Amino acid sequence: MKTAIGKALPAALAAGAVLLAAACTDADPPVDTYPFDILITDARVIDGTGGPPADADVGVRGDRIMAVGDLSGREAARSIDAAGRVVAPGFVDMMGQASLVLITDPPSAESKLRQGITTYLSGEGSSAAPQSEATLSNPPVIDGDTLRWRRYSEYFAIMERYGIPINVVHDVGLTQVRRVVLGNEDIAPTPEQLEQMKALVREGMEDGAVGVSTSLIYPPAIYASTEELIALSAVAGEYGGVYFTHMRNESHAVLEAIREALTIGEGAGVPVHIYHLKAAGQRNWPLMDEALALIDSARTAGMDVTADIYPYIRNGIGLGSFLHPRHYARGTGTFLATLGDPDLRARLREEVETDPDWENWYQHVGMDWNNVLIVSAPASVDPGVVNRSVAEAAEVLGTDPWNAFFDLVQAGGVSVNPLSMNEEQKWAAFRAPFVMIDTDASPVNPASVSSTHPRAFGAFPRVIAKYVMEDGVITLEEAVRRMTSLAARRLGMQDRGTVEAGMAADLVVFDPGRLRDRAEFGANATLQSEGVDYLFVNGELVIDDGELTDAKPGRLLRRTDR
Repeated sequence: MKTAIGKALPAALAAGAVLLAAACTDADPPVDTYPFDILITDARVIDGTGGPPADADVGVRGDRIMAVGDLSGREAARSIDAAGRVVAPGFVDMMGQASLVLITDPPSAESKLRQGITTYLSGEGSSAAPQSEATLSNPPVIDGDTLRWRRYSEYFAIMERYGIPINVVHDVGLTQVRRVVLGNEDIAPTPEQLEQMKALVREGMEDGAVGVSTSLIYPPAIYASTEELIALSAVAGEYGGVYFTHMRNESHAVLEAIREALTIGEGAGVPVHIYHLKAAGQRNWPLMDEALALIDSARTAGMDVTADIYPYIRNGIGLGSFLHPRHYARGTGTFLATLGDPDLRARLREEVETDPDWENWYQHVGMDWNNVLIVSAPASVDPGVVNRSVAEAAEVLGTDPWNAFFDLVQAGGVSVNPLSMNEEQKWAAFRAPFVMIDTDASPVNPASVSSTHPRAFGAFPRVIAKYVMEDGVITLEEAVRRMTSLAARRLGMQDRGTVEAGMAADLVVFDPGRLRDRAEFGANATLQSEGVDYLFVNGELVIDDGELTDAKPGRLLRRTDR
């Protein structure tokens, strides 16, 4: 007999808790009087709670899971034989970057869907809203339609008009707020300007954002004081929001950065979530255990703090971040215009080679330009540098590595993947029950780029293929929990993340032995993942028997009171 799981509507739904997404179908007649739209039979249900698998069938009607258990003899418009494959909740990407690309370059969505991702959080420090004339000076154009917006309510209306195949949750990027009110320079807000910034956060939260986010190693975010971040995060806290952070340091001062994040959370009265936790730089690798212990200690003391990682030992960053952020204090363009000066280059090189007291990525890669892989460059740069290290790019450009570095930084827009981490810190993170998964990448259309970080195409399948099936660091049931219910609850979604009756029908069907990432660093960075056989978003198939469909059932999930 199949084990029945999740027969009743979850208590959180019945109680009318704070939810994201559509209302459930409470007013509908009993499910027994209706056939299912889709019936998945002979499934190995891994329900997202971390509990053991159950042999069961799953019945879906509309956008909801209506029944889970032994559904033999029940009628459905369509039946899918899982043949023992896993049926799990759709995966939740805790930091999936931009969402506008879903309508400006629609094929990009496949990079997430092929991973089994049905929902992602958009935003890091930048975000789609708020906007101003200055920040949206070059608005996107689709089929002759110029898209303009200022706040999330307007942006969401645009996205919904075009339709998207995946669910997206948004936060308010405090970098974005800073740019709108203060620009890109190193200045502190006046009391009046801080009130303007708080008003923009409030506007975003009222429109449905789930919190605020920072990226504190990049200008102009790095210029924000702890006090400024507390004041802005407190506004999000009025709406039950979370403080999401790419911390001020991810290397030698990672412990201090965690303490600042905790201070912000405590001062603002909000939960804290740390993006892509890492200890970059070989000398700093031992700090990962201490970082996890510090977070665990805060949790034990009663703080609501979580983190995520991506399953790769190279990070992704702009090459310009290899120079101290103070040099950008008068604006990026102003600084880059000076980089042709040989004397300045000599001084900067000495600083990079000798100063360890900042997020010094050159020192993190062992002071070796061979460990810095170029993955994108602007059209003004010889395309031959892409998928080569900075040392190799110097040969393409006919110069030495240091001048190649400065030339590439001055060109702007060069992205790199430094070799900065080790596998042991990934294993440690997977063993911490509060750590989730992210791609740290926007949706990517392979036809639109020459390369990228492979995490954009393979992060979630890689967790299962490598860390579950190959390394055995984490069980499949626990990996699914991290990628589903744990992430969904962090984002305030009470009606997603588990396979049980009453929940949204975001479901992925896969064989753990076949699910794998194919994207690799270098020329094969844009290969799509394999092994997701069926993928449901709000009850509609976006992958059907391995084939991508044209369906656009995705939703802009807002934080709403029920």
